[in-house]
Amino acid sequence: MELNQSEIKALVSLLDDDDNEVVTLVESRIRSLGGNIIPFLEDRWEESSLSPVIQKKLEDLIHDLQYEAFQKRIMAWYEAGGEDLLEGMWAIATYQYPELSIEKLKQDLEQVYYDIWMEFRDNMHPMDQIKVLNSVIFAKLKFGANTKHFHSASNSMINIVLDSKKGNPISLCVIYMLIAQKLNMPVFGVNLPNLFILTYKSERMQFYINVFNRGLVFSKGDIDNYLSQLNLSPNDIFYQPCTNLDIIRRVLRNLILAFEKVGDDDKVKELEFILNQML
Repeated sequence: MELNQSEIKALVSLLDDDDNEVVTLVESRIRSLGGNIIPFLEDRWEESSLSPVIQKKLEDLIHDLQYEAFQKRIMAWYEAGGEDLLEGMWAIATYQYPELSIEKLKQDLEQVYYDIWMEFRDNMHPMDQIKVLNSVIFAKLKFGANTKHFHSASNSMINIVLDSKKGNPISLCVIYMLIAQKLNMPVFGVNLPNLFILTYKSERMQFYINVFNRGLVFSKGDIDNYLSQLNLSPNDIFYQPCTNLDIIRRVLRNLILAFEKVGDDDKVKELEFILNQML
C-alpha cells in the first residue's frame, strides 16, 4: 500500500520516539515500501527542522533502500545470463549514482559510435578499422588513462568515464569494445593478469589491443613475454575472449579495491557480498 506525503511525514516523525519498539516498527514499515519512497525520504531529510537523530536514521534508510535496489538490479542481470554488458555496467554505476538511467548511457555511447561511424568505409582492413577507432577515441575525443587517480572508484563508473574521458584499463576497454561490436567488429575482452585488454578475433586473424595505451596493437608473442615477466605459465584465459560476467566481476573487484584504499569498510562489505553471489 502506498502512502501519501502526510502519512510519510507522520512515520518519519516517529523515528526518534522514546520507545525502541516503535522505532523498529516504523523503520520496518518504511523499508517495506521499497525504493519508490526514497524521493519522499530525501525531501524530508532536507528539512532543517528535523533532529540530527531523525536525519541520521533517514540517511541510513535511504542508503539501505538504494543498496537493496542496486542488489536487485545487478542480480537480475546476472540471473538473466549477463548478455547485455552495458546493462551490467549501468547496474554497477547505480551503486554510486542511483538516479542514473541506462538511456543516458546509451545516448552518450551513441554519440561516440556516430563519430567513429562517420570515418568508417566499406571493406576496410581490420588494422585500418582499429586505426579509425584509435584516432577518434583517443585523438579526437581525448579518451585516456586515468594514471593520476588510478585506484579511484570513479574509474569503474561508466557514466563518469564517459563524462570525464578518463578511466582504468577495463572501463576504457568496455567503451571501446561496445563501440567496436556495434560496428560489427569481432572485438572481445581478455582477462590478462594486472591488465585488461581486448582481442580482435575472426576466423582469419587474431591480434590484441591495449586500450589503456591508446589502442596499441600487439601479438600473442607479446603476451607470452608479458606472462614470463610475471613468472606466470601460459593459460588459455590469457589469450582468449572472456565473458561479460568475467568483466563485471573484475569491475566489482576493482571497485572493492578502490574502497579498501580509502578505508570505506561498509562499501567493501556490501560489494563483496554482491561479488560472492556472482561467483
